[in-house]
This record gives sequence, C-alpha cells and structure tokens, in this order.
Amino acid sequence: MIMAWLGAALVTFVGILPIANPFSTAVVFLTITEGFSEQRRLQQARLACIYMAAVLIVFLVAGALIMEFFGISIPGVRIAGGLIVARIGFGMLSPEPEQQVSNESREEATHMQDVAFTPLAMPMLSGPGSIAVTIGMAAEAQSIADHVAIALGIVLVALVSFLVLRASRRVVGFLGVTGMQAMSRIMGFLLVCVGIQFVVIGIQQILAAPEFMAPILDAIRE
Repeated sequence: MIMAWLGAALVTFVGILPIANPFSTAVVFLTITEGFSEQRRLQQARLACIYMAAVLIVFLVAGALIMEFFGISIPGVRIAGGLIVARIGFGMLSPEPEQQVSNESREEATHMQDVAFTPLAMPMLSGPGSIAVTIGMAAEAQSIADHVAIALGIVLVALVSFLVLRASRRVVGFLGVTGMQAMSRIMGFLLVCVGIQFVVIGIQQILAAPEFMAPILDAIRE
C-alpha cells in the first residue's frame, strides 16, 4: 500500500518535472530579474514555485469535475495530454526549440516588479503540458490517498524548481550553453517518451472499452 502510494508520487514527479523544466526557466529567470536585489530575486523564485504548486493542485482537485462537465473520457484526456506533452518534447529536441516566452514578453517582464505568477509560474513552470498531466493523473486517482500522493509529487517538483531557481546563477554558469542545450534535449526525449506512452495507453483503453468492442463483436456474430 505504502509502496503504491510512493509510486504514484514518483510517477507524478517524473511526469511533471521534465515539462516544468526548471533548468530552462533558470535562464529566463536570471534575465527578467536582472535588476532585482538578491533578496527580491529569492522571494520571486519562492512565490513562483508556490503559485505553480497551487495551480496544479487546483487542477488536480477539479480535474474530475472538469472532465465530467465537458464530457471528456479518461482515454481522451490521456491521448490529448500525450499529444501536448509529445509536442513540447519534440520542440525541445529540435535544433531551434520554441521559446516559452517571446522576446517582447521577456522585455516587458524585465520592467515588472512581480514576475512570480506570470511569466514564471504560468506559462513556464505550470503550462498546458503540466496541467494536462495533472488532470490525467487525477482521472486515474481512486481515493483521497491517491490525490495526496499526486499532490506530494507536485510539491516535490515545486521544491526542485525552487532549488534550481535559487541557484540559477551557479546552475547556468556550471552547465553553460552546451550543457543547457544537452539538458533540454534530455528532458525533451523523456517528454516524447512520456507523451507517446500516454497516447498508447489511451488507445488501448478505447479498444478495450465494452461500448467500443460490442458493436464489432455483434457484427462478427451476425
């Protein structure tokens, strides 16, 4: 029981961390907080990770309600989430990955006093991919304990993101341009694998559904 609980937390952590990709966010964080004091920069990093965890936990709690309201099935969430995650991964694998924040937005952010919620928490740390994975995990949760395990995984991602942003100068300096590119491609490959696995599981669930197979079996019997 405990191992299954820890496994759910670990799966959530592994699924969301590459999407949040705090190593890539660290570069943008340094740029948009260039004029901030060290204390102010630390505060913004802390708030960004708190906002990130809060946003994902809200979608975790409301995931089932959102699916029921829009009439979305679990396989549909898995396939859609898998496509989103795989697309982000392919973008990170490409020689010229898409920028999560445009140059105009980045320039505007440098003149903002509060950059914690946007652009750091959203859309960088908790963007569409992270939200899709969270809703997908929520759809699979069977009990309150499962929701707590997923929430723990989200909090762990937020904690790692904070540690990376806090040490952003050292991280960027240590990895350098080549290291950041290599890290981005490793994260991208993991995302492609996770996304495709989501799609495969979603298709398997659709094919195994009685309402899908029943008409086919009836046609064969006739």
